[in-house]
Amino acid sequence: MSSETTGASYASAGVDIEAGDRAVELMKEWVKKTRRAEVLGGLGGFAGLFDASALKRYERPLLASATDGVGTKVDIARRLGVYDTIGHDLVAMVMDDIVVCGAEPLFMTDYICVGKVHPERVAAIVKGIAEGCVLAGCALIGGETAEHPGLLGEDDFDVAGAGTGVVEADRLLGPERIRKGDAVIAMASSGLHSNGYSLVRHVLLDQAGLPLEAHVEDLGRTLGEELLEPTRIYSLDCLALIRTTEVHAFSHVTGGGLAANLARVIPDGLHAVVDRATWTPAPVFDLVAKTGGVERLELEKTLNVGVGMIAIVPEESADVALATLADRGVDAWVAGEITDRGEHTTGAALVGDHA
Repeated sequence: MSSETTGASYASAGVDIEAGDRAVELMKEWVKKTRRAEVLGGLGGFAGLFDASALKRYERPLLASATDGVGTKVDIARRLGVYDTIGHDLVAMVMDDIVVCGAEPLFMTDYICVGKVHPERVAAIVKGIAEGCVLAGCALIGGETAEHPGLLGEDDFDVAGAGTGVVEADRLLGPERIRKGDAVIAMASSGLHSNGYSLVRHVLLDQAGLPLEAHVEDLGRTLGEELLEPTRIYSLDCLALIRTTEVHAFSHVTGGGLAANLARVIPDGLHAVVDRATWTPAPVFDLVAKTGGVERLELEKTLNVGVGMIAIVPEESADVALATLADRGVDAWVAGEITDRGEHTTGAALVGDHA
């Protein structure tokens, strides 16, 4: 009598448990690199554990939490078959939001959804997330890989993550600290980062039909390499600023562009003026604008146009802030100032033309 079964199974439905187990084994070495002293246990438990007794040194610890994804940039990674950089983008989207309030990133968890588990591919994604966590100073304490056959194609995937940080209550940054005359310091982006890719893909790939593998002279590399450039992770740079000088607020420039994100931290009665002439955006922004006939205001409310993070500091702290960032290899400059809000002004505005 045969021992073979002919009924339906999880495998016949398209879910490969063994492949998932192999993916976990492959990613363990990368997750280990993110370990902090407060982390207990390893991969394989139902929950990641973080020793909260480390927070006893705080008088009044506030936990900061954020969650995000990478968006349609994952489609570029899928088309090129490059999976080990997209994790940097995920960590940046989560942890650079957390540090805005002055919080130190503590730990992160991820969620990877795939049409079919390819263990090496999943491990490459986690490798990128782990590397990003190291750059942000946080631990990767857990995650989930879900296989969704029938909903996603075999090569389709998406990633999301959630993170937690901590800040002392009396050191919380935000609108309440900002004063008239404060300097607006811009930190250069590494490129497009992880926002606006629906517009970028529509313009460059769908409309213009530019091949990802083609070398673009103005970019100095292939289009695919430019579009996959990882988002800069500013978390430790921002924490360094807090340690070395007075900081009133940060603003992470993501979806909505520079003006809209800066306006989120400007209090009633004040206004942020940013001078476009203080920097020249990288060539990729001009490529998108010219190829798609994208108007400047549309470009600026969709993409970061060269600025990934803003620090608002007292005017007398600007030189120290710039020196600190320069020592850390961050290109930064004074891009504007905080002024009184006029009768018809909003929270932030860009003025002038780019250099």
